[in-house]
Amino acid sequence: MPAHVYILASKRNGTLYVGVTSDLPRRLFEHQKGLVDGFSSTYGVRRLVYAEAFDLVSDAIAREKQLKKWKRAWKIELIEGGNPDWCDLTATGFG
Repeated sequence: MPAHVYILASKRNGTLYVGVTSDLPRRLFEHQKGLVDGFSSTYGVRRLVYAEAFDLVSDAIAREKQLKKWKRAWKIELIEGGNPDWCDLTATGFG
């Protein structure tokens, strides 16, 4: 089953959220409509700025855990490597 690791941001250089899901379009809808209680809704973290696809959920979970341990500067460098303007990738097919 394919899965995605994704990073949401409140704005450029704003609050970041790292997540994993097996249904990225559904999960993004939930975040963007405020249907997910917790960190992302509290801090208005709704803009998809980075996503990676994996064939195995276990690989996606391992990557999510890795990214969550990263320093903020490393996450920003990762985002800006593929999305220098911090555009919302939702409408682009997830980068």
